[in-house]
Amino acid sequence: MSRATMSNDDRERWNRRYREGAYLGRTHPSAWLVESLARLPAPSDGARALDLACGRGRNALYLARQGWVVRAVDISAVALEALREAAEAEDLRVTCGEWDLEASPGDAAGITPDGPAQLALVIRYANLPLIRAMKDLLCPGGVLIAEMHRVTEQDVAGPGGTRFRVEPEELLAAACDLDILHAEDGHYGDPDGKTVALARLVAQRPG
Repeated sequence: MSRATMSNDDRERWNRRYREGAYLGRTHPSAWLVESLARLPAPSDGARALDLACGRGRNALYLARQGWVVRAVDISAVALEALREAAEAEDLRVTCGEWDLEASPGDAAGITPDGPAQLALVIRYANLPLIRAMKDLLCPGGVLIAEMHRVTEQDVAGPGGTRFRVEPEELLAAACDLDILHAEDGHYGDPDGKTVALARLVAQRPG
């Protein structure tokens, strides 16, 4: 199967899932995002953030409420339209871009046409090439907040198999061009009461 065919299949699959109501009840921001932002200075006026694989945009909306100018990127036009409507209802500074981050994880011009950002967010989306491309997506001193499902032998929530999970050290290795500010991995309780296995980090582009 070609990369183009896989991209179209992924797009159609995610559009179908969002039309059927996937993640409608998940409106709270990521706990890792909230915790990590609390360690960082408040954004300066006009500071830009990227929410990569944003889905319906729960984290993009949270960032915009905190004063960030947000570029939200996802493969699903259905999810992005829901995010646009939610952002417009609150008059939040969020722009959306439909983009296949699997096919072109390092295309900075396509992902962030206004230039590198001060903050990038990758939450529960296992794409290590995207992490390796952060030096092109972040400005010097810019910060990455990332969280990915990791491989575990325990019975946990999240994607089945290993395709959409990372090994414990893979996320750290992918961020080798960045300065690691904080990293952890383990098993955590989600707000819905389920247990998840996660690798997490906060890292900064040197400069």
